[in-house]
Amino acid sequence: MRVLNHLELESHLDRSGIGTSVSHQRAALAKTDVSVCTSLWNGETPVRAIENALGGRLDTSQPSHSNGDLFASIDLAHCNMIGPSSVAIAQYAHRQDIPLILHAHVTREDFAESFRGSSAVGKPLERYLRWFYSQADLVLCPSQYTKQVLESYPIDAPIRPITNGIDIDSLSGFESLREEYRTRFDLDGTVVFAVGSVFERKGLTTFCELAQATDYEFAWFGTYDTGPQASSTVRRWTKHPPENVTFTGWIDDKRGAFAAGDIYLFPSKVENQGLVVLEAMACGKAVILRDIPVFEEYYTHGEDCLMCATMDEFEDALAELASNPELRERLGENARETAATHSLDRVADKLVDAYQKVTTV
Repeated sequence: MRVLNHLELESHLDRSGIGTSVSHQRAALAKTDVSVCTSLWNGETPVRAIENALGGRLDTSQPSHSNGDLFASIDLAHCNMIGPSSVAIAQYAHRQDIPLILHAHVTREDFAESFRGSSAVGKPLERYLRWFYSQADLVLCPSQYTKQVLESYPIDAPIRPITNGIDIDSLSGFESLREEYRTRFDLDGTVVFAVGSVFERKGLTTFCELAQATDYEFAWFGTYDTGPQASSTVRRWTKHPPENVTFTGWIDDKRGAFAAGDIYLFPSKVENQGLVVLEAMACGKAVILRDIPVFEEYYTHGEDCLMCATMDEFEDALAELASNPELRERLGENARETAATHSLDRVADKLVDAYQKVTTV
């Protein structure tokens, strides 16, 4: 089976959770009999597609898959974003009677409080997503929670949850970076940390207010915008952070974040899964989460994490973990076991099963 696994704006999304999820898909499929191409162009680029169509090839060392056309010969199209090129691929798939899978990484709910004006476009975005996702033969999404959100729009297509998975090997050796990254960002003592893009949706205000209420070092490893596209909340906190909060900006090795931090704090308001939580768990970190439905689906309070609903509960959880290394170790070990259940082998099995479902109907 030859599958188009497409990510629109791939070079701009490589630092995002969506980009990481797609890299997990491709790494998982590499272990199967599924052949993957990442562009509809026959040869991955328009220039190479023209060369192929004319009977010549720029790189004769690579397999052709040429059908004498500008477009690749595929058995299934799997799109991971919602923009113009994904719409064009969906329409092409329909014209060519090629099965279509659309991966719902974006919902109205999780787009809110991300960028300036993102909440204001909620209703139009929901209408667009309803139309776009309803074109699919099958919609994949990261969780049962997201499935219920999509059903509420409603989406006129079958929907199947599948974990984004975790590439545990990509975190190997993180411990060796602890001193380097703590020195680089002047971190000392117990470090409460977060990883990923800085958005209010991900609990930025809660993160900073907890820092103001405690004496621990807080560090958020990830990119943030301060220009016109940034929300006023992000600009306010990142330009004038509490004294014990460090916003690192982009780091070249995510392993350094998991090495430098001690307690992973993720008070996100809405997530479709929360891939960075799995990464923190795979590193054996004690994790504190906001008590929201999607986390209850995957994690268990008191076993592999602590879940909190109020500021008082967050403060108590931080104090308990900071003062109790045995609890941190127990939660961390259980968290490693949880992360292992989201391996790329599991992702591969579920993707292949989904592909077979839509190609054998």
